[in-house]
Amino acid sequence: MRLQGKKILLGITGSIAAYKAAFLLRLLVKEGAEVQVVITPAGKEFITPVTLSALSGKPVISEFFGSNDGTWHSHVDLGLWADAMLIAPVTATSLGKMANGIADNMLVTTYLSAKCPVFIAPAMDLDMFVHPSTQRNISILKEYGNIILDPDVGELASGLEGKGRMQEPEHILEKLVEFFRKKKLLNKKFLVSAGPTYEKIDPVRFIGNYSSGKMGYAIADELAELGAEVILVSGPVSVSTQKERIKVIPVESADEMYQACIEHFPQCDGAVMTAAVADFTPLNPEIQKTKRGKENWNIELKPTKDIAAALGAVKKTDQILIGFALETTDEKANAQKKLQKKNLDFIVLNSLNDAGAGFGLDTNKITIIGKNNKTVPFKLKSKKEVAADIVKMMISILR
Repeated sequence: MRLQGKKILLGITGSIAAYKAAFLLRLLVKEGAEVQVVITPAGKEFITPVTLSALSGKPVISEFFGSNDGTWHSHVDLGLWADAMLIAPVTATSLGKMANGIADNMLVTTYLSAKCPVFIAPAMDLDMFVHPSTQRNISILKEYGNIILDPDVGELASGLEGKGRMQEPEHILEKLVEFFRKKKLLNKKFLVSAGPTYEKIDPVRFIGNYSSGKMGYAIADELAELGAEVILVSGPVSVSTQKERIKVIPVESADEMYQACIEHFPQCDGAVMTAAVADFTPLNPEIQKTKRGKENWNIELKPTKDIAAALGAVKKTDQILIGFALETTDEKANAQKKLQKKNLDFIVLNSLNDAGAGFGLDTNKITIIGKNNKTVPFKLKSKKEVAADIVKMMISILR
């Protein structure tokens, strides 16, 4: 069963195509999904809640209040419960309400509260579908991140006759299955550290490194692409991300990165520590800019906190922790020591001796070393491809 364990909100509006929702509901349940139906008052004119309840095994929700005893249905709880919301069929009226936030029924209110991906299957006649107001509302919903299941188009001799018909239940099911196949990390949350840290010597100088943050940002993007929520703790970098599921927390120093990671790691399913954190920081940074003189300037340094080791010490059995090792000598031996010392699930080894790998480049060449010292070497690839390899390995060991 391809949707085993998935929780689906099925919304139904007042369209003649509402009868198809019964077939769709049956297919979803047959594939193992747990389905909660939410129907508009107009939808009940086309298909009875009794039929839908019998197919889903759950009472159908239509009104805010369930009875006269004060009980009510929480649209917020429904929105948090679901792995996906599928609204099929959707009328032009409901499209307008959803696009413009008109929450005058239980279905639209639940839609506005949903935190999960939303699939929308319009159903209406041709003239209504092509009208500029309908197309504008569809464009707005796409901008909000909704997935529009375009209506069927019957390309007949008379032209685009039949456009506006809701997609067939079998087609909708396949698109939902394909979505979940790709979004393997839905409802997962990860912490990623990226970039360098800057350790202040005085107000205008610092100790840093050449890390660009490209590898960390590529991993964060890959996790988000697969459906995960990502907390990206980033040192000073010039790269950026446009993914909505990524929250960037900018930091500068090793201590700031440490504090941010310690704060957010307990709420995460795992962490990937790609940041090139400074190993030392000035013991007593100068308050004023130090002027050039004739004598040497001696700066005493103290060790920074080992962030990965700190997370490894508090890691729970249902969390995973991935580290990085950039080495120049005894690469594998040094990486294996870090793997054990920091309680990592696996470590990603980079060597500055490999051409095309290292700071600032768009490519990388890695070797992944696991707890059992199993070593998996990879060829030189783009950092986007390397990120996919690392995330694939993470998925294989998720508890």
